Amino acid sequence: MVKITFIEPNGTEHLINANCGESVMTAAVNNGVPGIDGDCGGNCACATCHVYVRQNINDTANEEEKTMLTIADDATDESRLGCQILVSEALDGLKVYLPTAQH
Repeated sequence: MVKITFIEPNGTEHLINANCGESVMTAAVNNGVPGIDGDCGGNCACATCHVYVRQNINDTANEEEKTMLTIADDATDESRLGCQILVSEALDGLKVYLPTAQH
């Protein structure tokens, strides 16, 4: 299991155990993390799994993800779609910051 901490805008932390091979979005939804909707089910089609990743995870957004991030509220250079980040052992200890809103 890979430990990932989701941090709400108010500082509340949610430490979860994620399975390798699932997406960060799926891990959040399966563990009841508030603020991650994942309306499109992980198809990179809605941006309701927008998160901020402040550490280098050696994974960059592809063009499709970058396009979807243009519709995300308050997107920054640290923005990613959780559905596009696959959990691996390399992500153990990852901190993911949640935006104030997904819509």
